[in-house]
Amino acid sequence: MPSRYPLFDRSRLSILPLAERTHDLHIGHWMALADPAPPFEHPDLAAVAERWARAHRAGAARILMMGAHLIRAGVNRHIIDLLERGALSVIAMNGAGMIHDYELARIGATTESVARYIREGQFGLWRETGELNDWIRDAASAGEGLGEHVGRRIWESGFPYRDVSVLAAAWRCGVPVTVHAGIGYDILHEHPNCDGAALGETSYRDFLIFARVVEGLEGGLLMSFGSAIMGPEVYLKALAMARNVAHQQGRTIRHFTTAVFDLVPIRGDFRRELPKTDPGYYFRPHKTMLVRTVADGGESFYFCGDHRATFPALRAAFLRALEENA
Repeated sequence: MPSRYPLFDRSRLSILPLAERTHDLHIGHWMALADPAPPFEHPDLAAVAERWARAHRAGAARILMMGAHLIRAGVNRHIIDLLERGALSVIAMNGAGMIHDYELARIGATTESVARYIREGQFGLWRETGELNDWIRDAASAGEGLGEHVGRRIWESGFPYRDVSVLAAAWRCGVPVTVHAGIGYDILHEHPNCDGAALGETSYRDFLIFARVVEGLEGGLLMSFGSAIMGPEVYLKALAMARNVAHQQGRTIRHFTTAVFDLVPIRGDFRRELPKTDPGYYFRPHKTMLVRTVADGGESFYFCGDHRATFPALRAAFLRALEENA
């Protein structure tokens, strides 16, 4: 039976071309590998880099989870360089990360002013970006994951800036990008051509791809950059699934490293859980990634800083660790 409640009629929407949008970020914002990054130093950075290099040599999982702000920080080429070196097993991102990556590849710009366009009722309603909804339906028909299909389509496209697309580079390198979409979270969901069933099918397939990689986390490394909800929640469920199977097989997934990079200061010992009376208790990367899931054999690290500084610094430390142990 149809819903008893009235639905919003999407056919009434006015969809404008991206050429009419004012963009906050343009291609010049994205750093070349040789560009100087803002300085960042931390005494634990070398320790995480060493664990990354160790996991790399052992073939254990090396997982990068990220919010869309890592794309917007301008470090795509640093991520792509690591993909080309085989340094990552999977990249997990939210739907906004996929959208920024697509727009950047297509037009060399991304990010609109929410404050401006929400007043006009135009926020998110841009014609070219809505093409992703057609790709999502194609991905469902092809039986592919969401990140897998979008990465392939960007790589096969004639988009002028596809060389800075993380999804395209991952497809080229054979590394999965998993996109974990929440219904209603992204501007794609405003568009008349959004197919919720296809979105759910392809994003859930990505979740299963991600969970399969997590099965190899023993001795590995999980890094999270600026994902306060998606990262810790998707990781938690995938780890539960992986440990469930490992337990039945007489294996354990306990000895691994987690490293969280964010802008939120954590008071006191970040390896201890805060009481529920402290608002910091509800910062999920802390209690989930830094405390609970590594409590029986793992190790965690926290770094507070701007992604434009922290990610290049981590990459440089990782490359040094590889050279020192070659």
